[in-house]
Amino acid sequence: MPNSHEFEALDLSTVWLRAFLEVARQGSFTVAARNLGWTQSAVSRQISSLEAALGGAPLFDRLPRGVRLTEAGRVLVPYAETVAEALRGAGRELASLRELAGGRLRFGAFATADAALVPQALAVFRARHPEVRVAREEGLTPRLLERLADGHLDLAVVSTTGRPPLESYDLHHLLDESLYVAVPAGHPLAGGGPVRLGRFADADWISGSPRPEGTLLDAALREGFRPRVSHVVAEWTAKQGYVAAGLGVALVPALAAGSVRSDVFLVPVVDDGGPARAVYAATVRGRVVAPVVEAFVVALRKAVGRIVVGGGGSN
Repeated sequence: MPNSHEFEALDLSTVWLRAFLEVARQGSFTVAARNLGWTQSAVSRQISSLEAALGGAPLFDRLPRGVRLTEAGRVLVPYAETVAEALRGAGRELASLRELAGGRLRFGAFATADAALVPQALAVFRARHPEVRVAREEGLTPRLLERLADGHLDLAVVSTTGRPPLESYDLHHLLDESLYVAVPAGHPLAGGGPVRLGRFADADWISGSPRPEGTLLDAALREGFRPRVSHVVAEWTAKQGYVAAGLGVALVPALAAGSVRSDVFLVPVVDDGGPARAVYAATVRGRVVAPVVEAFVVALRKAVGRIVVGGGGSN
């Protein structure tokens, strides 16, 4: 007889258990075979395989008419029923995942994506898949990529700000963003057309970091000047307050353009080097992409079509 460790390693085929439980219920190989749509010999082979896997103890007494559970068979019945029900439950849950009738989605996004893109995508997603549990995080792109790689997120909405390393990820392109300079009312360029960023080379800047490297102000470095950051303000609403008060100007990505307050004006930036940044939905390369993630990418792309990414001039 196998010891307990050997029993743990046994592969008790679901086919074996299905045959065993049907024979136990019917007391007959013939009736069980008819109900299962198998031949009687096929049922007999499954029972023999199960008996061999469990050490050779007979599970049924073969009688002139039908069969009857042995003591070993009676011991096995509740365990077989538990395993069979667990497998049915797993099958139902897996079906829910395939059909997006359950399961979970864990994603992260950078702050300005939360201004319009993410809320619109969530609204689309929840309308279509209300049973999926959603957990969301906010953070900078490098941190979100770390969380994604470590398995804490299923998807991350990230940008190319600061040129983060993206080689290990599959990138689902969502949009390319242009930039605007937020200026106060009365600024000479307020309400005008697109300008080169160099027109603001002598301006005081409001930024979330004292250094332009790794931020949207990288665009200024590409234009050949180092911006003078006079006020370091991380929160976007507070930045607008500083701009409105005439304390400086700030760069605004297109995704945040729709949430600018009425006393702040947006001046479109001309960038001959192409869009200031691209926005992607990122997944880890080489990992299976779950249906729920694919569905959320679809929702993100639909949201891109709904929001106004662009526009300029005054609000």
